[in-house]
Amino acid sequence: MTVNIAHLYPELLNLYGDKGNILSLKYRLLWRGIDVNVKEYQVEEDIDFDNTDIIYIGGGTDKEQIVALDKLKVCKEQFETFVEKGGTVIGVCGGYHILGKQFVTESETLDGLGILDIKTKKSNKRYVGNVILDTDFLSMPVVGFENHSTVTDIGDLKPLGIVSYGSRVAEGVIYKNVIGTNLHGPILPKNPQLCDYILNKTLKNKNSEVVLTPLDDSIENDANAYIFNRFSK
Repeated sequence: MTVNIAHLYPELLNLYGDKGNILSLKYRLLWRGIDVNVKEYQVEEDIDFDNTDIIYIGGGTDKEQIVALDKLKVCKEQFETFVEKGGTVIGVCGGYHILGKQFVTESETLDGLGILDIKTKKSNKRYVGNVILDTDFLSMPVVGFENHSTVTDIGDLKPLGIVSYGSRVAEGVIYKNVIGTNLHGPILPKNPQLCDYILNKTLKNKNSEVVLTPLDDSIENDANAYIFNRFSK
């Protein structure tokens, strides 16, 4: 069995340690003896949704997000089908925002892909700093770093977590096997439980009976604990 990861437009959307997230997904599979293929899609390439298990979309500048959005709108129906059939999608920062119905740039409000029933609006405050989240599906906190001047209204969707340290009440969104978040740093190396949650969802959607065996996460757990202990006091 091979897990196929599509890393969308890394030449455009690469501001927030996206390679680190991809490496976490890749090696947490390889270390368990599960084959993985990472395909970096350039903006001129068509996405092979039928042979993709995980789609990763990172953050970029306003101009680059618009280029990516225009390309993705061409395959919007295929993208929606992928999501509704349980395909895994990870959107970080700008990659999160363009999955919604609307998002903002410095100069305008744009219609997004509409994959998620969310709207991202401009804020008069810039959110910069470490964030700690409590979730109802992980035993460890989720830690990350944010740097944005937007607020995302997720409506009735489930947040990724409730903020225990930071400036807001909740952060991110979960819809089916889609996770969107403003947290980077990158987020997955410091949150091995979250990474494995994503991988377990992916394997289940492939009707796989593979069980993720425990790994030695002492380094990752120390990184997580450092942020938690420093900022939760």
